Amino acid sequence: MHYKINGVSQMSLFSADTEDPVIDDLAGLLAAQGQSVHTSLGARVSVVVGEQWRADEIAADIMATGLDAETLTSEEGSPIARTEANPRITALHRRWSSGAVKAVPEGWTPSPRALRLWVLAAGRFDGVHYVLGLDPSAPDTHAPLATSLMRVGIAPTLVGVRGNNPALRVSGHKRLSRLAETVGGVPLEAPGGVWPEG
Repeated sequence: MHYKINGVSQMSLFSADTEDPVIDDLAGLLAAQGQSVHTSLGARVSVVVGEQWRADEIAADIMATGLDAETLTSEEGSPIARTEANPRITALHRRWSSGAVKAVPEGWTPSPRALRLWVLAAGRFDGVHYVLGLDPSAPDTHAPLATSLMRVGIAPTLVGVRGNNPALRVSGHKRLSRLAETVGGVPLEAPGGVWPEG
């Protein structure tokens, strides 16, 4: 994929851009507000996002794993990106489920591409901080996800847990640089000021 770097389109050499996409990377969507469901055809992962460019980029990343993807619009008018229903996704669904509830697998560490999908689904700046959105309907995932970021050298602060916008806040030049290096170059369609920068 090509990305904008200092206004110039070029190949990025950062971590997420040098790893081969795999289905397990879709866990990054589940770390955010994404959902997985099991159907008679296999499992499916979907995520509702705030802007169309996010849905389009997520769909492209899904297809890079060898799965079909589509973008839709929710009844409320929000963009949705989702995978096909496929048995190849079933193992991921089971790892991220505890009964009917979303759960973080023990010891989960986000791959660079999973972290990139998390940023695509729910990443934004909050002043000088960068926040990764969490699923307000799955509060038991919040603390384990904070720990998972620590495993990749990005220690976050859990914020907004009493409201509808829980998130992990990343602060400080060193941590922001680590995040930016891990998730790779800025998607071409991303507006300015929404992608992590060191």
